[in-house]
Parts: sequence; C-alpha cells; structure tokens
Amino acid sequence: MPVNIHVPAETNHPVYLTVGETRYYKYPEGLDLRPGSTLHEQIKNYVLDRAKESYDVMSRRHPYWNKIDETLTAYIEIDEKEKAVQNKDYRKPVSIVVPYSYATLETLLTYMVSAFLDMPIFKYEGVTDDDTIGTILLEQVIQQQSIFSKMGLSLHTIFRDAFSYGFGVGTPIWFQKYGFRRITMPDGSRERVEDMLFEGNRIDVIDPYCYLPDINVPIHEVQRGESVGWIDKSCSYVSLLEAESLDPDMYNVKYLKGMRGTSTILNSSDPSSREARDGGSSRGNTYGTTNPIDVIWMVGNIVPSDSEWKLGKKEYPEKWLFGLAADQVVIKAMPLNLDHDMYPVVICAPDYDGHSMTPISRLELINGLQGVLDFLFNSHVTNVRKSINDMLIVDPFLVNMKDLENPGPGKLIRMRRNAWGRGVQNAVQQLVVNDVTRQHIGDAAAVIDFMNNTSSAVDSVRGVMKSSGERRSATEAKGARMSALTRLARGAKVASMMTMQDLAYMIASQTQQLMSRETFVSTMGRSQEMLVKEYGPERGHKVYPEDVDVQYNVIPHDGTIEMGERADSWTNLYQVLATNPAVGQGFDMVRIFKHIARMLGAKNVNEFVQKGGDVAVKLAQNEQVMNEKGKGNLVSIGGGQG
Repeated sequence: MPVNIHVPAETNHPVYLTVGETRYYKYPEGLDLRPGSTLHEQIKNYVLDRAKESYDVMSRRHPYWNKIDETLTAYIEIDEKEKAVQNKDYRKPVSIVVPYSYATLETLLTYMVSAFLDMPIFKYEGVTDDDTIGTILLEQVIQQQSIFSKMGLSLHTIFRDAFSYGFGVGTPIWFQKYGFRRITMPDGSRERVEDMLFEGNRIDVIDPYCYLPDINVPIHEVQRGESVGWIDKSCSYVSLLEAESLDPDMYNVKYLKGMRGTSTILNSSDPSSREARDGGSSRGNTYGTTNPIDVIWMVGNIVPSDSEWKLGKKEYPEKWLFGLAADQVVIKAMPLNLDHDMYPVVICAPDYDGHSMTPISRLELINGLQGVLDFLFNSHVTNVRKSINDMLIVDPFLVNMKDLENPGPGKLIRMRRNAWGRGVQNAVQQLVVNDVTRQHIGDAAAVIDFMNNTSSAVDSVRGVMKSSGERRSATEAKGARMSALTRLARGAKVASMMTMQDLAYMIASQTQQLMSRETFVSTMGRSQEMLVKEYGPERGHKVYPEDVDVQYNVIPHDGTIEMGERADSWTNLYQVLATNPAVGQGFDMVRIFKHIARMLGAKNVNEFVQKGGDVAVKLAQNEQVMNEKGKGNLVSIGGGQG
C-alpha cells in the first residue's frame, strides 16, 4: 500500500458523513469523489490512460521475461513421445532445463547480499558536529526498522529481479503496526490493551510485470518522469476495507463489493505466467469467499489549479497519489506531501545502458547459450535412452513375435514350425547404433565457459577450483579471483548509486517526517564509543522524534566486498607499524586491528573491546607523564614546574 501520511485516530475516524439515516463518504477539501461524478471519472481516466500507455510498451518485453523464468526452473513441457516414455517407465529421463542460469543468478545474488545486507544496511553521517549524535541515533532507528520489516528480503528480491529482467523496483512505505499488549494496572492486575506496536519504514517490492513508468524517460530516471505507477495484485475486498477503516485518506471501498477485480490493463490475469508454470488458478475469477481486486497506484506530477483538475490553488506541479481499484472506483486521491518531494520509487538496473526504457538483463544475455546447453544435454540423453533399449531386426517368418515382445527375464523365444532344425542364426539381430552425441558433453563445457565469461560469474567466484594441466600458483589464483570480484563490483557500484543512495535518503526523510513517538535503540554496534560517551554504558537508549531532526548525508557503499584476500597484507602492515613507533604513533592501531578483523569475517569486533579500556590507557599515560616530569624530562608549556 502507498504511504499513509496521517496517523489514524484510535476510534471512529470520520470516514463517513451522516445525513439523516443515510451515511455518505466524507471527502477531503470538499471534493466530489463519488463514483460517477465528473472529478471521479476524470481521475479514473487519467490513471487508466497513463497505465495503458505504459503497459503497452512494457508488455513487449514480457515474452522474453517469461523465457528467463523458464530457464530458472527445471521444468520443460515434454512432447507426446516423452510422455509415452514416462508413462511406460517413469524412471527414464526426459528433457530438462540445465539449471546453469539459476547457478549464475545465485552467484550474482551472493555478491550483492554480501555487499549490501550487512547491518546497518543504511549508513549516515552528520553534516556538522552538532548533527553527529542525532545522525547516529537516526541510523540506529532505521536499523531497528530494517530488522522489524525485514528489508533485506525485499532488497534480495529487487536484486533478483534486476539480474533476471534487467531492473528491479521497490517503494519505501511508512507503516504502523497495531496490536495488543499487556499493561500492569495500579492494583497489580494486568490488562490487554490495543496499541501501536511499531512504526517505521518497510520496502514493498513492485513486480516488473506490473510496473508502469513514464515511458518517455530512461529506466533509471524515474524522478524526471511525469508519473510512475504500478498494479498491486495482492489486494482483496476485505483487505481494502480494513485499510479504509484505518486510513482517513482512503474512500469508496464499499462500492467495490461484488465487482470483478482483475484490471483490464493487463493482457491476462497473470502476465508473468507464474501461476501456469508453478501451479495455481487464474485470478480472473472469484473463488468462494475471496474477492481479489487489482489496484492501480499512480503518482502523478500535476498542477492542482488547472481547470483540468480543480484540485486546489497551487499553480505549480505537485505530486499527487491516486488509487484506482478494479479499474472503476477511485479509492484515494491526495497530495503526496513527502518532505523529500520525490517519487517514492527506486530502480535497480545494474546492466542499464543509460538510454533504454527496458534494459537487457544479465541472464537474458546468456539465454541463447542456455538454450544451446539444454539442447546438447537433452539430445545426448535422448540418444543414450534410445541406445540402451533393445533395437532388434527380426524376421517374423522365423520367430514367434509374441515370445519376443515379452520383456520378462529368463524368456523363452520359440522358432516357428517351418524354421525348426535350421538353427537360430539370422532370425534376430541387434541393430548397431552410433552415438552421434558423444561430444555433446564436452561441447557443453565450452558453452558453460562462454556463459561464465559473459555473466562474470566465473568458477573462482563460485568457489569451484577448475582443474587444468598446469599447476596454478596461489598468487595467480588470488589475482584471477580479485579480477572476477572487480567485474562483479561494477554492477554493485551502479546499484549503490542508483538504488541504495536514493532509498537511504527517502527512508531517513520519511523517518524524520512521520515518526510520531519515542522508540528504544541499542547503543551497541557502529559508533558505539560515541554513544557510550554521550549516554553512558547502558545498552539501550530512548530516542524521541525531535532527537533525529538533524542534517545528514548518506554514506554510499562502494560496492566492493572484503573476502580476506588483502588481510595478509594488512597484517604485515600492522606488524610494521607496531614494531616501528616512529611511524606507528601517527596511526590509530586499534582501528587498524578492527579493520583487519572485519576483513577476516568478524562482524562484532566491538563486543570484544574491554570495558573501560580507554580510561585505563589514559590513566597509564597520565602516570607515565608524571614520572617523566618528576625526572625532569618534561616541563610545562610555559616553562614552569606544574
């Protein structure tokens, strides 16, 4: 669901206006949003026209995306001959998809997860010294949000879509989780009360098959378009009705009761073909008590005062959010009112060319080679299956065919009466079959090398040691691995600039704007020392909305990951600094040691830091200074004695 800016009231929010015994929807700013009204139909047509124009262009890529989806499964629709083979003996192999594209995708995703999903996912720094502590608290609050809403799972899906279809799409949503908790009353009894359990950002993934961008701008320039939208296929009448009860900016849901919910914008109820391929039923029908309803969400940059709209007095463009359910009923029309003033959409397209609306994905580049690989393997299996069967040349004039067709062991084949006494030679003969696919497995290995080199997911990154005639030195193996990681880092750097920076900025801005009450954060982890100095050694600290009203900058990730290859060099450098005080005193040895530990895989180095260590060091230093001063080796700056 799109961003809910207003905090819903605890009870009986005035969604309705009661006139006599009839209850009508109460719309904001005196707007007439009743279905069938002039304004309602104008908004409906605006959303439908924009959605159709965008979908007509985006849907041209759907057949290619469907082919990619097929290569990521082991499923191939077999022909009648292979169906007969399986019906006769299910153990015999038939055509499959060789899951090499899937293995390539796993390698690419492994790198992205390692690069971006370590906590904290989003890092910030204060603009001025006065903003430092507030920015640290803001980062801690957002880290709590990322854990609660499992942002890592959403980012994983966005990365997966990017490598599969050429781009992935997500939208940061501010949500509030309501439920019940127990409180202790003054008399000692415990009561169950309804309360807001959590508030914060989450990342909703937009299905690329349902994404509706402005087709006049490249895929990565979403903020330059006049609109952006998507079709939400996860809604139902009941879920929308529940949302309406909590959201004062949602209306008209009760008009949807009994309506057909599938959007006519989609050429089919399932453009991704996932239901047909993976199982399930078409959403075009209503099953039992469930009534699925497609909702088109559209954010448009419009001029409210134009005679076309008459939505307000503003004479310059303003971003408005529209929701259209079942292609017929407007359920939301409101200014977006977000402080960051951006479309709440981020794009991840690591293989974009800077110009195209729908870039070619990494897996689509190797899809042709995947088809060749499938053909080589399946044709070899077919030939082997044919070769191991008894292919016989029989003279039916000499042999009893019914005996020959009996496949049981220890069979007895009788000759016909007119062949008795003549011997059994030349009655039955095995047909010689040549395996013309013998070289296919070797050819498949060459195809796999092409796929690896094209996708950058080479064997050294997969963790596979490729055997060769010559022995490879450790330096050569390390150099090849580092080169492969550098190629993968290129896509990660693009994703960092294109996706993670915008996402981090939006999430921080929405937290500052929409955070409505205090929350507890941990003082452990990154910037632990500064938090301990500011608030003491307690492990938790209460953060109020005003505490995070600071100026901040997003700390971008460079897209590289430390795999331990350089740890030995850093270890040698640390030893040089430790044994050479003249050089080492200019460096922070503790931070260098922590850096080496992190390169070797340690995630929680700060937990091993001795409590009060800094104080002990300072005391030792002060004592050493006093001793040297007592010996006359040190004097005060002014030349005095103390």
